[in-house]
Amino acid sequence: MRERIGVLGGGLVGALISILLVKKGFRVEVFEKRPDPVKNISTEGRSINLALSHRGIRALTLAGVFEEIEPLLIPMYGRMIHIENSTDFQSYGRKDQFINSVSRQQLNAVLIAHAKQSGVSFHFEQSIQKTNPVTGGITLPSGISHHFDFIIGADGAFSELRKTIGALNNTFTTTEETLSHGYKELTIPAIDGSYALDPNALHIWPRKDYMLIALPNTDKSFTCTLFLANEGQPSFSRITSPQQIKDFLVGSFPDAMKLIPDYVDQFQKNPTSTLQNIKTYPWAYQKALLIGDAAHAIVPFYGQGMNAGFEDCRILIELLEYNHLNWEKTVTDFQHQRKKDADAIAELALQNFLEMRKHVIDEAFLRRKQLESKLNKAFPDEWLPLYSMVTFSDIPYHQALHTGKLQLQAIQTLGNDYNPDNVDLKALINTFKTLAQADR
Repeated sequence: MRERIGVLGGGLVGALISILLVKKGFRVEVFEKRPDPVKNISTEGRSINLALSHRGIRALTLAGVFEEIEPLLIPMYGRMIHIENSTDFQSYGRKDQFINSVSRQQLNAVLIAHAKQSGVSFHFEQSIQKTNPVTGGITLPSGISHHFDFIIGADGAFSELRKTIGALNNTFTTTEETLSHGYKELTIPAIDGSYALDPNALHIWPRKDYMLIALPNTDKSFTCTLFLANEGQPSFSRITSPQQIKDFLVGSFPDAMKLIPDYVDQFQKNPTSTLQNIKTYPWAYQKALLIGDAAHAIVPFYGQGMNAGFEDCRILIELLEYNHLNWEKTVTDFQHQRKKDADAIAELALQNFLEMRKHVIDEAFLRRKQLESKLNKAFPDEWLPLYSMVTFSDIPYHQALHTGKLQLQAIQTLGNDYNPDNVDLKALINTFKTLAQADR
């Protein structure tokens, strides 16, 4: 008889892992506290636009669902930096490389519809009252209990299963790092049925201590996200009256506010949300496993939260197959392999926040990016920029982070005033190799 798997959370990661598990022959039931998004399309609860890239696409392809999702994607080939009255385009990589803006809700609806067609059973509007990782039990508020051979917690940053594992396992640790910045969303509407900005770029208004970003939607609007300190000056706590809102937004982002007729009303009505990194370990206990944000929630500044969660799903399934569907061996291998990658992408995401709001307008940063592009073009097998390693490859996050640090050390040997056009690229490659060899 096929093993029964209970999945907590029908969000992006929960829906994807359920598809992959059914493909391996398991009977899967998903419990989700929200209504079925396939039947309840709504603009409520909108969140930061998602950036789908290589790691996520590979997992979706493995599940056989990428072709259904591809029409929802809007390619973004780089960052469009807005400074005063000018813009500067900074490509993400080669001309054929791009990340994809996608609606979380639309993506979730497609995944759930595909999962249902694959044979996954969903229980919507069902909060979990209690879990029992020892027996594989799930108890609903009604008192009804379900028992499974294994349960997977894909129930996000506020995971109930994580709380239970923490209470039962005295070796369990969790750290929650809340950033001093929060975020609020605004919407740039379509103008006469067209995009108000270039839709094939991620738009950034960097202002050193805060920033605004905008990603395109398929309805020709843009979802903007303002990242601002929660306290201090300026901050969400200090900007409250209509005049204060107007002065701050128009003073900081005049070109963007010209495109949002009701920006004061949106600022007042839309909630201010927090930004958190959550690290836990171990991720498995008895008959239970945490994946995605339930195990390693990260801030959104590298666009890798969803991609990392989807990569969790792929690696878990591949390990399960390698271990001949042995859950005990699989979860041990999985958490051992993924923990260091989860920690690495959390560090990278925090670094990228500083890069996006400040460094993208720094001359030294731009000079380094120009040099890295030359190195990659001249020596593609020996120098892959950090962003490309993270976004356009399967290189484990911890390896990408470490290699990126060695690359930076190599460039720093040039001093502060080098001209990218005059650098001996081969000599710099040799410097990098020497550093890498000494690091082994």
